[in-house]
Amino acid sequence: MRVAAIVLVTTAILFTANTPRALAKGTVQVQQSDGSVQTYPNSSIVVANKVLKITSADKQGTIVIERAACFHMGEIIRCLADQLSLDQGGKDQVLDLHYGTIYLNSTGTKQSLPATSAQLAPNGIMLSLVTKIGTVVNLTGTIDKWTK
Repeated sequence: MRVAAIVLVTTAILFTANTPRALAKGTVQVQQSDGSVQTYPNSSIVVANKVLKITSADKQGTIVIERAACFHMGEIIRCLADQLSLDQGGKDQVLDLHYGTIYLNSTGTKQSLPATSAQLAPNGIMLSLVTKIGTVVNLTGTIDKWTK
């Protein structure tokens, strides 16, 4: 995965989680500033120790979000990303995030997002990140593993 794709995919998630979840996957879509789009299906999504990690199916890149401002909106957790990094080929690189929003459903039932018709699946996640160079990263899926 490209550095920008990994940076955007993993925006801020610092929140308290409950129990480990069943294995599931997510799809990451990265749109570069030139309009080209790359899709990374079956990406692993793990939340542990208040850190979000999104790893490509080929395990070549991991986006890490270590800092975010999170708050509850009913049963939905909304986080505003603050710090992203990309771990690729054993090298950790901090990415320049312009802004990013993450929505999490920590319940076992489908939840509606406020002020929209969109819904998050049980243990679902949806995020959108934009880097300072204009790369957009979107993720939808369910959390593979979620521990405190």
